[in-house]
Amino acid sequence: MARFNFQGEPPPEEQEEVCSLTLTQNVIAGRWKIIILWYLSRRTRRFNELQRLLPGISKGILTRQLRELEEDGMVHREVYKQVPPKVEYSLTIQGKGFIPVLDIMGEWGKKYMEKKQKELN
Repeated sequence: MARFNFQGEPPPEEQEEVCSLTLTQNVIAGRWKIIILWYLSRRTRRFNELQRLLPGISKGILTRQLRELEEDGMVHREVYKQVPPKVEYSLTIQGKGFIPVLDIMGEWGKKYMEKKQKELN
């Protein structure tokens, strides 16, 4: 990890890396965003479907997380002009580029869980 000087700044050669990590963290920050991205990486979903897949999330929080992901260019919101209105969410090209990161995180999580289970036994 980056060493910091007395002003809290990383050395110049590491500043760009820290900045890009901070940006990534800001895009995926939020309790539900990684899970939302994972479900959307599998296929296009409607709002109510996402809400069913995420027990414990409120309608307002899901709306906010989806809007933030849309503002960050990760999620596309398609509104169909029909009655009743139909809205679908899918990953953008930018969002699809994040799928390998999700896959690596999932693999790390599996290994971590296996290690923890072995420690309990």
